[in-house]
Amino acid sequence: MTFSIAAYDPNDKAWGVAVASKFLAVGSVVPWAQADVGAVATQSYAKVTFGPDGLAMMKTGKSASETLTALLAADPEREKRQVGIVDTNGGSAAHTGSECFAWAGHRTGEGFACQGNILVGAETVDALADVFSVTTGSLEDRLMAALLAADQAGGDKRGKQSAAILVVKPNGGYGGDNDRYLDLRVDDDPDPVTRLATLVRTHHLFFGKPRKEDQLPITESLARELQRMMQQGGYWKDDITGTWDEASKTAFDALIGNENLEERWRRENPDHIDRIALEYLRDRFKP
Repeated sequence: MTFSIAAYDPNDKAWGVAVASKFLAVGSVVPWAQADVGAVATQSYAKVTFGPDGLAMMKTGKSASETLTALLAADPEREKRQVGIVDTNGGSAAHTGSECFAWAGHRTGEGFACQGNILVGAETVDALADVFSVTTGSLEDRLMAALLAADQAGGDKRGKQSAAILVVKPNGGYGGDNDRYLDLRVDDDPDPVTRLATLVRTHHLFFGKPRKEDQLPITESLARELQRMMQQGGYWKDDITGTWDEASKTAFDALIGNENLEERWRRENPDHIDRIALEYLRDRFKP
């Protein structure tokens, strides 16, 4: 009832799972991951404990293959299950039980495990593996590209309902307090994978780290534009002068806070604005 990919990216130092299914809130069941440990995708009459138990085993040093063997050995209904695992070093393993509904199968490679059941055919899992292998960028972008390709290749033959993506990395969570860098779900939607891709792009906007080359100086003309936006939003009561003074910066700080763009503009660098944030604000405060 599901297709998924569990993966590791050594360049991003991240582990994650992307999944889609004709199943309500698939993200509450299939994806499990822990930074510096690994990732697990459990599906097909999903045994949810494969997630936390698999991570616990890998945390003790077991490889993906050793973990999979141990999980299956303890499960009398293993032939109904499907599971994909990647470990802390990117080692991968997968299992498709003989009682999984057709089409069902998996592919593994360095740093990934792709699996699916009740699919239109092998092309869905092939798309997951092939696209992930050749896509560059962050782990979430690679996972999302693979999921989109698999969805377009046929996906779940029963239809579409939900999708999810989970990515963890050391201190990757909000404020650096945990490892949950990205945890997005579309629980019930006619086109969940496409909707999920939009959420990933939105996550980049609000939580992505600004690049040095995207820092634009706030010139007089840009200051006028920003003051107009602030005036439109009720943050600026004075005339539009184009002078980027302390009052302008204070008002702009309030706007940035309300729009959740703190990662894109900081008072430590008040005379520049991130290009991504500016594009968002121009769309948000259209004349």
